[in-house]
Amino acid sequence: MNILYRLFSLLLLFAFSSLIPRQVAAQSKIAPSAGAIAANSSDRFVMQDGTLLLVQGNRSSPLSKNVVLSNGTKINYKSGIVEFTTGKKTTLREGDYVKMNGDIVYATPASAAAARGDNSVPATAQYNQYIERGTTATSTTVSGTPVSEELTGLLTRKIQLLNQKISLMTPNPANQAALDKLNQQLKSLDAQINR
Repeated sequence: MNILYRLFSLLLLFAFSSLIPRQVAAQSKIAPSAGAIAANSSDRFVMQDGTLLLVQGNRSSPLSKNVVLSNGTKINYKSGIVEFTTGKKTTLREGDYVKMNGDIVYATPASAAAARGDNSVPATAQYNQYIERGTTATSTTVSGTPVSEELTGLLTRKIQLLNQKISLMTPNPANQAALDKLNQQLKSLDAQINR
């Protein structure tokens, strides 16, 4: 009886020990995202003609599954709803796209405004064409009045701060301290510019 009891205990111990790693692995493993895709940083998800497309280089293909990006951002392929890890949601409109890092690029001022909850921008509004003409500031005249180098430097610094502010405006509470600091720097610059 003692041998039978030991054999049964050993068999039971073996059965449980083979199940434990599977349970631990199942609990620690993150479920693969629906529609997992091997991607480059230049790839993007574009809303085109009411369909969400994955654009990889020059190729595009419609999505057939929801996508979860590496940063946790979720994209619904049917509705174009993008949900950030903070819980904030926005809906992609025609021409809008999501980069692989979760950033959204809006195609029109109206879609950017709609994402903010601002419906005052007309749907036909378009961005002005922007052409970057080098990285150094050049002498500028406005209404025949030359702009001082100091003012040009201040305005250039303001543009840099505003670009930093835009990059920090992703839904992340940790960015609030940096945003507050940038806002203070912008107030200081505005005071210098408007003196």
